[in-house]
Amino acid sequence: MVSDGSRSTVLTNIGTLVTNDPGSGVGRLGVRRDAAVVFADGLVAWVGDAHEAPVADVRVDMAGRAVLPGFVESHAHLVFAGERAEEFAARMSGTAYAAGGIRRTIAATRAADDDRLAANVRRLMDESVRSGSTTVECKTGYGQTTEDELRSALVAGRFTDEVTLLAAHVPPPEYAGRADEYVEMVCRDMIPVCAPHAKWIDVFCERGAFTREQSEAVLRAGMAHGLIPRVHGNQLGPGPGVGLAVELGAASVDHVSYVTAADIDALAGSATVATLLPAADFCTRNSYPDARALLDAGITVALGADCNPGTSYTTSLPFCIALAVRELRMTPEEAVWSATAGGARALRRDDVGSLRVGARADALALDAPSYLHLAYRPGVPLVRSVWRGGVRVAGSDAA
Repeated sequence: MVSDGSRSTVLTNIGTLVTNDPGSGVGRLGVRRDAAVVFADGLVAWVGDAHEAPVADVRVDMAGRAVLPGFVESHAHLVFAGERAEEFAARMSGTAYAAGGIRRTIAATRAADDDRLAANVRRLMDESVRSGSTTVECKTGYGQTTEDELRSALVAGRFTDEVTLLAAHVPPPEYAGRADEYVEMVCRDMIPVCAPHAKWIDVFCERGAFTREQSEAVLRAGMAHGLIPRVHGNQLGPGPGVGLAVELGAASVDHVSYVTAADIDALAGSATVATLLPAADFCTRNSYPDARALLDAGITVALGADCNPGTSYTTSLPFCIALAVRELRMTPEEAVWSATAGGARALRRDDVGSLRVGARADALALDAPSYLHLAYRPGVPLVRSVWRGGVRVAGSDAA
């Protein structure tokens, strides 16, 4: 039975409840044992001990399973056509990653009609939900003409309110060697047309993509049209992405695999979130970011899956949590917080990423007694049920 959002639902007999509300439980995750949570009118209406749970229209016995806030995926490239499996195989055979592979996806995306693009987004969104993601950001960036970026934004907008205009992904083939001209066209033509259909403006500030000056021009043009900046930066080597993101008050700077002491100081003194994308580093054999240095400096960290056809063809945040614990040396608590509340911070949202009273009733249940099993049992499909706005959208009722 799929829950009806107009009816109240109590999840009871929860083994471990992660609230991300320190006032509701133990530690940063606000953990409660033997707990219950009530959803009503799409929101969290009550949190407490199972034996004190109020009566609700629907009662779901969690049989000692863990319940967490839904994952918040703050970095995804889902509007595309085609795939690049052969490129992945070449990298695994020793070919270094370079940003140029994006151009193959640009060609396939331009050739696809809207229905085909939407079907692919729907497939990947459904996959994301099944792995526990209840909020998913979605970028453009594989169209790279005004018409194709506009239709990419419109397709993304069918599935999420968190649409990012990434027109400045790489210079497209027809602008090879003329990145300045492409940036001028993006600022003059693309952004004014696409901005009404997006929330965020993003840029790939990286060697092989765009310089600091070009990136700043794109971000400032987007900001002039009401878009909020975020930055792809410091993925392939040290660079200006982190500094630019902090200077412009970006919501996040994403990848940050290579940071200097100055970058860490800048982030620590700002509200910009460092979004780590370990699946991309896994799939490119790139260096993993130094999460410990970021966390120890007090920087807010988010975890994203970075689903895209070239460098991270996964929608699984549970996989990324396991990578973060094993390879980035994050604790399980830090990794879970970063995939939920951290992702919400990167999207400047306070209504998702937690199970405090008044938050949106987005949650997931694990076939395990604790969130620790997300790293303890890597690769196992532990997500049993997913609720969004109090409605069960994936999985089955626990029994």
